[in-house]
Amino acid sequence: MTLRLPLLLLSVLSAGCVRQHYFQSDARLSEAAGRPLADSARVTAGRHYVRGPVQNLFFGPHYRAVWATPVVLPVLNLRTAVPGGLQPGKMGGGFQSTSMTVNGANGRTYALRTLDKDPYKTLPKVMQKTFLLNIVRDATSAANPFGAFVVPPLAEAAGVPHTNPRPFYVRADETGLGASSPLFQGKVVMLEEKFDGKENLTPAFGSAEDLVDSDQMLRARYQQPTHQIDQLAFARARLLDIWLGDWDRHEGQWQWAVYQQAGRTRYRPIPKDRDQVFYRFDDGLIPWLVSRRWGVRKFRTFRPKYEDIGGLVKNARFIDERGLSEVTGAQFQQLATELQQRLTDGVIQGAVRRLPLPVYAREGAYTAATLQARRAALPAAARTFYQQLARHVTVAGTDAAERFVVQRLTDSTTLVSVYHLPDNDEKPLADSLLYRRLLRHAETKLLTLHGLDGEDEFEVSGEVARGLRVEIFGGPAADKLTDTSRVRHGSKKTVYHDTNRGNSVSEGPEVRDKTRKGVLMHAYDREGY
Repeated sequence: MTLRLPLLLLSVLSAGCVRQHYFQSDARLSEAAGRPLADSARVTAGRHYVRGPVQNLFFGPHYRAVWATPVVLPVLNLRTAVPGGLQPGKMGGGFQSTSMTVNGANGRTYALRTLDKDPYKTLPKVMQKTFLLNIVRDATSAANPFGAFVVPPLAEAAGVPHTNPRPFYVRADETGLGASSPLFQGKVVMLEEKFDGKENLTPAFGSAEDLVDSDQMLRARYQQPTHQIDQLAFARARLLDIWLGDWDRHEGQWQWAVYQQAGRTRYRPIPKDRDQVFYRFDDGLIPWLVSRRWGVRKFRTFRPKYEDIGGLVKNARFIDERGLSEVTGAQFQQLATELQQRLTDGVIQGAVRRLPLPVYAREGAYTAATLQARRAALPAAARTFYQQLARHVTVAGTDAAERFVVQRLTDSTTLVSVYHLPDNDEKPLADSLLYRRLLRHAETKLLTLHGLDGEDEFEVSGEVARGLRVEIFGGPAADKLTDTSRVRHGSKKTVYHDTNRGNSVSEGPEVRDKTRKGVLMHAYDREGY
């Protein structure tokens, strides 16, 4: 009896030893294969994900039935898919979906990518010929293949920019995609706008002057003090992600619209790649174990009740830390309440109706009801998200000179402000204040300041009984620290990290001087990934 479970598990795994022909050869159903192809086709997104009861028990039913549900989709016609037609462009470099940039008229570009994925590149080579490859391939079925098509009306109502993806079937004899045509033949694909570069600006972006990726945005943000993220817009977009259960929101999943506003360059977020909304993962024994808090906790299942907000936002931790450091708890609550009002039952029903009819019949009612339940609990989810962000606040300067001012106001509050310091030959900004936030010690336990390059000044003041810890990291240039603060209880609360040469340190009783040889303390991740 004690051997039955291990033997059963071994049989399940061994049955999955690398299948030579894992994917369906053609999404078009075989009973229609002999008929002339019209402008639409009856297809399945991935009938190869169907499993028997034993494998469903261990690996979960996921969205297997949806992947195998026959739906009618338009056949991709490159001449008419967008006004002016499409021409093949450069293949994408993703690790899972097969994708290509296709070029439209007037310089517009679009992304064409398969709904199905092959994540073999995410595994080390030594594992690519083991049963583990089948397991990670099988996990694709945890995503609703048609979920991304539900998002645009929801994002529109929420006030969040969005793409407008459309599904197509690529005929098995399609040659219009050039040498890469065989990679798409017989596949179900998604076609959506690429919001990258001035040529892809549309009236929806108003006065925006450019569209850039996260690499470009972050590079500018850390080079020049006048370049800043629109943090309230980003907070709104992140609450929408949480509501949708979209766990895969790392920095590569964003574009940014560039605006000039009151002497500042503002970057407003544009989410892309909505593959993981409505995720359903932990409905089998193995994925349930894998997704525990001590495991791969980012794989959160979309349910009426929010589960483990920390896991849900884990993939976005890098960009969240850099893009939400100004947003207060009250602002998060205001945004959550506003989203509740915007995302009405009518909006939800209309969006879910964008699922193909057979898929809507299977999943529509549950998806809509789950969205409604999560909408009701959105302020609580926003509060949890904010509390996690607020525990450790990181404020980074730029490669120019800044003055960081930390004021220990009371036993329960600390004010942090950052000002631009102009060079001798530089015109001062009309408003030199770059950042300000009142930190509450009940929420925040650690404040970290990174000066980056430039001759930065750090000032810490105030006398209190209790205060939060402040970690200060200087940069390659000559920096200056002045600490006149005093915290009567506890160990020293100001910790200064920098090289031990070329810097000025006016130590008060609260300073723990950690200057030393080397430059490791100057390291700050500006790019992510």
